[in-house]
Amino acid sequence: MDSRFPRIQLLLLIILFLGIVPYFVGLGSSSLWDSNEAFYAETPREMLESNDLINPSFNYEPRFNKPPLSYWIVFGFYKCFGASEAVERIPIALAAVVMIFTAFALSRRVFSFDAGLIAALSLAASPRFLMFSRRIMIDVYLAMFMSLALLFFLLGVDALNEDRPARRRLFFSLMYVSIGLGVLTKGPVALGLPALALIAILAVGRRPDILWKMLIPAGAAILLIVVLPWYVEVYRQHGFEYIESFLLKDNVSRYAGVAWGPSRGLWFYLRVLGGDLFPWSLFLLAGALLPLLRRIQTVNNPRSHIEMYRLDRFGMLTLIAWIVVIAAFFSLSKSKEDLYILPVYPACAALVGGLISRARSRWFKSNVHFVSPFAFTAGLMLAAGGAGLLYAWSKTTAEYRFAGANLIGMVAAAGGIAIIALVIIGKRQLAIAAIAATVIAANWVFVLRTLPDFERFKPVRPICEIIERNTAPDAQIGYYGLPSPSMVFYLRRSIFELGDDEADRKRFKASLLSPHPAFFLIPEAVYEEIKAAIPVRTYVLASRPAFQVKLRTILTGAEPPRILLISNRNGTRPN
Repeated sequence: MDSRFPRIQLLLLIILFLGIVPYFVGLGSSSLWDSNEAFYAETPREMLESNDLINPSFNYEPRFNKPPLSYWIVFGFYKCFGASEAVERIPIALAAVVMIFTAFALSRRVFSFDAGLIAALSLAASPRFLMFSRRIMIDVYLAMFMSLALLFFLLGVDALNEDRPARRRLFFSLMYVSIGLGVLTKGPVALGLPALALIAILAVGRRPDILWKMLIPAGAAILLIVVLPWYVEVYRQHGFEYIESFLLKDNVSRYAGVAWGPSRGLWFYLRVLGGDLFPWSLFLLAGALLPLLRRIQTVNNPRSHIEMYRLDRFGMLTLIAWIVVIAAFFSLSKSKEDLYILPVYPACAALVGGLISRARSRWFKSNVHFVSPFAFTAGLMLAAGGAGLLYAWSKTTAEYRFAGANLIGMVAAAGGIAIIALVIIGKRQLAIAAIAATVIAANWVFVLRTLPDFERFKPVRPICEIIERNTAPDAQIGYYGLPSPSMVFYLRRSIFELGDDEADRKRFKASLLSPHPAFFLIPEAVYEEIKAAIPVRTYVLASRPAFQVKLRTILTGAEPPRILLISNRNGTRPN
């Protein structure tokens, strides 16, 4: 075989291809996720229905809490292929693949082609990233645009250093376009964070001269051209009402105001990175230890640091500063969600690729095989995790035994043992390939068998089918005490979105008392608590289990909570 394209590269390319395919497999096999996805599936559908691209709506009410680009993208796919779960998820998967290849390009730019392959592979073979790419439209697109902005910045710097003005103008312009599209996806965070990160990069890298060559006036014009038209039209139609609400409520208040969601500590995102990028996050830990090892190596071999720094020092600093600035920014936020730091994942993958690819250099081989302990640890954790999964599933009840879970456990255990063996016999490159292959094999089982079987614990779609068979145009439909926004998507009509406060309780009772048929989703526990106070006879038309994501529940085999469909009618279709 041609020595310029060795077998290990071919093996990594094959594994990478097999790792990307699951991002598109079975996209329509699971119903919408109510925590977030429902809004980004239904709002474009209502745009399609109303043929109005300026005024997004959800549940047929204005929804201006986010800019419209993510809605527009899905709208375009709906226009071509029709509205469905699979069609809504195709652009998310495509954005995830762009991020994977952005990781490749970043690592190739800073390190080498081999590093780029490993970077792409490490991101593609991250189970949590796979899951995000099947349900979280807006955050994946924001991360994609921000990562592209980082890549175009580095390519622009290359063109500047090589005195190629046309390429410099092209790449810096593309950087501003990416930032503008990010702003049109999720707002000013897509401008503020790259600006903070790039200022830090130029300061730490001691390259303030770059700032004056980044076409800032032209960049500002590009940003205005990309972002401003929609805001101008919204202002023309509604004044500042929605714009002010979005900028202050959904940006400033989330960051500096009262925390949204559970309280999380300062180090929350370290845990997120460790879990979301596992097992590759172990190699990020290796990278954190690199300066210490370099000091030790330099004492033993004064020339060793020369080998280490035959790299693009500015490029490495760029990746590190990007990760640190974004993680630190969100660590100081009052509200913390794991998805907020998705824009650092390609940069993290690029560093992983660089670290592993450099394991073949003389600097790493001089005293220790630097990557080996971390590959061994990854194998050990995969083997232990697989064995633990097999044990947990053997102890729980049949209701919690998801299809494919035992196979995932066996794949992880067998793969972990193989990785350990490869490390022991000194086959480090094959050990890295085995890590990726193990995770990707588990991903295949997950998307083909486990996710479809999980539908048993997602009650909204089947309950909506029951409602459709029993309802009438004048029926009052909604949920009470159980956020289920995907009902709007499945029923193609407005619903009552009721919490459990006093005002919503009165609306709930009034709907049941009305002469019209009423249908509500409600947790069984809530229904048992309030049914004596409901001033009309109600009927339970359906009952479905809902998954309680707690290990204790699974291990003890406790009965899962149930979701009910109740009505003021007895279940026959009204005449």
